[in-house]
Amino acid sequence: MGKLDFPVFDADNHLYETEEAFTRHLPEQYQGLFKYVQVNGRTKIAVDNVISDYIPNPTFEVVARPGAFAEYFSGDNPDGKSLREMAGKPIPASEAFRTAGPRLALLDELGLDAALMFPTLASLLEVRLADDPELTCTVIHAFNEWLHDEWTFNYHDRIFATPIINPSIPERGIAELDWLLERGAKVVLMRPAPVAGHRGTRSPFLPEFDPFWARVAESGIVVTLHASDSGYQRYINDWEGTRHEALAFKPNPFHDAVTPGRAINDTITSAICHGMLSRFPTVKLASVENGGSWAISCLKAMEKTYQRMPREFAEHPRDVFLRNLWINPFWEDSIEDLVNLMSPDHILFGSDYPHPEGMADPLHWAKEIGELFPATDVHKMMGGNMYGLLGLNSPSA
Repeated sequence: MGKLDFPVFDADNHLYETEEAFTRHLPEQYQGLFKYVQVNGRTKIAVDNVISDYIPNPTFEVVARPGAFAEYFSGDNPDGKSLREMAGKPIPASEAFRTAGPRLALLDELGLDAALMFPTLASLLEVRLADDPELTCTVIHAFNEWLHDEWTFNYHDRIFATPIINPSIPERGIAELDWLLERGAKVVLMRPAPVAGHRGTRSPFLPEFDPFWARVAESGIVVTLHASDSGYQRYINDWEGTRHEALAFKPNPFHDAVTPGRAINDTITSAICHGMLSRFPTVKLASVENGGSWAISCLKAMEKTYQRMPREFAEHPRDVFLRNLWINPFWEDSIEDLVNLMSPDHILFGSDYPHPEGMADPLHWAKEIGELFPATDVHKMMGGNMYGLLGLNSPSA
C-alpha cells in the first residue's frame, strides 16, 4: 500500500533465531541441553535429548514466504489444501529476519514506523522445562543475553525486541526484569500459561508472585502475552489418547476447533480472578497474536461469576478487563464487536510479519478497518495506542 499519512506501530513482528540463540550464553554445566540433530536428512532441535517437531525447520535457513497461509486463515480453503501445500516453495531467510540493521530498512519498505520484535523458536522453551523453575530462569536469561547481543531491546526507538520474563522464582524474575530495564527494555514477553514448578505448575498471578508484579508496576513496563506453546496439547492428548507434542503445521481438526483462545482466556481470567490486576491496577497487559474472538465470552463468564460471588472480587471484573488489557486481534477477525467492547483505545495492530500465517502487506489492515471506523480510531489502532503504551512520542507522518 505504501507509506500511510499517519504513524504505524506494528505490535507483532517476528525474528528468526540463529542456531546459537539458546547456547551462546548458556552456562557450561548446561551445554548439551540444546542440540541440533539430523533426523532422516532434516535438521531438528532436541531439548534435553528430546527431539522437537514444534518448529519444522528450527535453523530457519529457508522459511515460508510471508502471508503464505492467508487463504487458510481467512477460511477460504474449499479444496482443503494443507498448510504445506499452501506454503509453496520456501524462501531463504534474509538478513532482515535475523538482525536489527537490515530489519530497519525492511520496516521502511513495508511502511512501518516501529515494531515489536518477537522471537519464533523461543516459543518452545518453557513448556519443555515446566518441571524445573531454576533451569527455566537460567535458559531464559541466556536467551535474553543473545537477544540483546543481536537486536538490543530498543533499536533506534523503532525496533523493540521482546525479552522473555518468567516469575516462577519471584526473586529471579525480579532480578531478570531489573537486568532488562538496565539495558533499555520497554516491553517484555510472558507466555500465556502457568509457570514452572517442582511439584506442578501454578498461575503467575497468585499472591506468592506479588513481589514480582510490584516491580512490574513500579517500572511501568508493558507485559505482552504472546501466543506460544502454552502446554495445552496435553488436553488434546487426553481426548485422543496420544502423547504428541504441539505441532505447528500438522492438520488436526479437533485441535483447531477447541484450542484457539483457550490459553489467553485462562490467563486473563486468572489475572483477574486471582486478583493480581486489582492488587496492582497499573500493570499493563497486551495480548498479542491470540486474536480477539475469545474476549467477549471470557468477560461474560467472569461477569456471571461476579454476580454469584461479588465479595470474592476486589472490584468488578469488567472494570479490570477494560482498564488493564490491550488486545491485538487477528487480521482475519471480525472486529466490530471487539472494538465496541474494548473501545478503539485498547486495540493494537499487529501483522505477524514475516510469518506465513501473518500478512504479506502489513498495511492492508488499515484499508480493512478504514472502511469500518473513523480515521481517528484507525490511527489509534494502527499505532497511536502502542506508542502510548510504551510512553513514546509518535513521529509526525
